[in-house]
Amino acid sequence: MTRLLSPRTLFCALIGLLLAALWLSLALGPVSLPLGDTLRAALRIVGLPIAPQGLEQAELILGQIRLPRTLLGLAVGAVLALSGVAMQGLFRNPLADPGLIGVSSGAALGAAFAIVGGSLFGGIPAALEPYLLSACAFAGGLGVTALVYRLGRRDGQTHVATMLLAGIALTALAGAAIGLFTYLADDATLRTLTFWNLGSLNGASYARLWPLLLVTLGVALWLPRRAKALNALLLGESEARHLGFEVERVKRELVFCTALGVGAAVAAAGMIGFIGLVVPHLVRLLVGPDHRVLLPASALAGASLLLLADLLARLALAPAELPIGIVTALIGAPFFLFLLLKGRA
Repeated sequence: MTRLLSPRTLFCALIGLLLAALWLSLALGPVSLPLGDTLRAALRIVGLPIAPQGLEQAELILGQIRLPRTLLGLAVGAVLALSGVAMQGLFRNPLADPGLIGVSSGAALGAAFAIVGGSLFGGIPAALEPYLLSACAFAGGLGVTALVYRLGRRDGQTHVATMLLAGIALTALAGAAIGLFTYLADDATLRTLTFWNLGSLNGASYARLWPLLLVTLGVALWLPRRAKALNALLLGESEARHLGFEVERVKRELVFCTALGVGAAVAAAGMIGFIGLVVPHLVRLLVGPDHRVLLPASALAGASLLLLADLLARLALAPAELPIGIVTALIGAPFFLFLLLKGRA
């Protein structure tokens, strides 16, 4: 595959794009702040006393609302893109998606259980609701992924094709269970469940943010350690074994990292599609399939794209707000179709 950009050029462009996305995400919204005041207020928030006084309103908006939301978007976008790279490497298919192993549908099922089940049993205490919802979504994602992995194991080997089919079957089963919960929900609960399934960064808080940041950091540090193994898997499993890689161990680590990352992201922000599919595919077209470059570049691109999508979600119908899952689908689906048609030309 011919690369269009050198890694250095791409990283410079992606870092610049990410810094611009961070700045705009902090500055713009229903109450827009001058870009200069945004930067000075941000400096005061992080403890640098070089900015002048008189920015109390900007500091309040940034510190309590926009900074946790921006950090949440950065972490979710990065971990979804990294998980997409891992799955595309595992299945040796640039059209693979983290949802193939059932983690997204499992997380959605866990969230539906928390939302509708809590309503049926008299409601969840308001103080516990965000934590219980996130915990159930995370547990659901990990549980379904563990079952998919177990079904894909036979004679001490992990069969990727079997795991893929098991993921499809369990995704359909989880969808049916979600449909049942939807049928049982009352109007208010149904609205909550619908908006959660559409994805949103609204309501971000530091309490919900720190677990996701820790998971994202762990995935971002661990997956690049397996870049050479992912490169070897592109040649096939037998070739990777001949090159000295423990293929079964690599498969387990890729599945675990994907389940951990996507489960945490879905638990924190709901269902957000196309980031894990489109971003790795686009970055691969720009710099080639070398995972030593592909993984960090996809993390930067995924974080930038999700921040820009969230900015569009906030501004398109302001003061109302679009669910971010709608925005990523409206951007990602046509763009992905364009890539497919261009590849056939």
